[in-house]
Amino acid sequence: MRIAQISPLTEAVPPKLYGGTERVISWLTEELVALGHDVTLFASGDSCTSAKLEAVWPRAIRLDGSIRDPMGIHMTMLEQVRRRADEFDVLHFHLDYYPFSLFSRQTTPFLTTLHGRLDLPELQPVFNTFSSLPVISISNAQRRPVPQAGWVRTVYHGLPADLLEPQPTTPSYLAFLGRISPEKRVDRAIRIAERCGLPIKIAAKVDRVDQDYFDEEVKPLMSLPFVEYIGEIADAQKSEFLSGAIALLTPIDWPEPFGLVMIEAMACGTPVIAFNRGSVPEVIDEGVTGFVVEDETSAVAAVSQLANISREGVRQRFDERFTARRMATDYLEVYRELAEQSSPRLRLATG
Repeated sequence: MRIAQISPLTEAVPPKLYGGTERVISWLTEELVALGHDVTLFASGDSCTSAKLEAVWPRAIRLDGSIRDPMGIHMTMLEQVRRRADEFDVLHFHLDYYPFSLFSRQTTPFLTTLHGRLDLPELQPVFNTFSSLPVISISNAQRRPVPQAGWVRTVYHGLPADLLEPQPTTPSYLAFLGRISPEKRVDRAIRIAERCGLPIKIAAKVDRVDQDYFDEEVKPLMSLPFVEYIGEIADAQKSEFLSGAIALLTPIDWPEPFGLVMIEAMACGTPVIAFNRGSVPEVIDEGVTGFVVEDETSAVAAVSQLANISREGVRQRFDERFTARRMATDYLEVYRELAEQSSPRLRLATG
């Protein structure tokens, strides 16, 4: 198939450090190429891919201090894709609802994976207006606020089977990984560790928008003797960090659409203790890959039950459910379904 992947320009594909959406796009693109498909990636020029790269802007916008209005560049990219739409069998967007109006007026099949939260009231008229357009959810929970959307399928994220692997080490601390923000609640993770009498290591970035929250509410906690703040880490460091953890704590306070950190931990054989929000019950197999809890007290109780979980079993379940190859084959099924529903001119061989 001739497939276009259209990425946000905020981060490179893959991103240099943090950036969940762009990492998923990279893994999906590489798997599609490995499966023999003709893939073109529309992304920033500092992206690295085995697909054909169409560099819409020289570098990731987050790293380009000259950019004050990123939407202008994204609008230009959408028009570039529209002008070339006939070159592809399917267009796969990762830009939320921005392609809806323009691409509903052309004939090449397209779909959009929605990567973010959808429980915002201003999104209701968007999905009322474009209810027939095909969209992919990354968890069933993500769909709940907008049941009127044109849901085609839920495709769980996956990461390369060999990207993260269990390391030979003795787990000795609790871990928090990702981003420090009000909805991720690292403060809860610190309190859980304290109540368990265990050290906690925090590997996380602080976005500019969350700097005040970090300075006022989180930074004072970093001086506690059992807390070690590592900062932002890249994929190359995650196997060691997660393998050394007794468990990954994910005490979120928002409707998490998916939560990549949970399957990253599973890839390392590390169980996850996460609050019952959003996708969590779909991602964690209770008692097999971790525990779904309601509050800090039940999280503390779950820590005491971790000895009942096989770390080899955690990795095995990751291999069964959350690899990039499985994600790619799921998407290919959707691409082919869309192509078959299109006009005869757009029908194609499934190879």
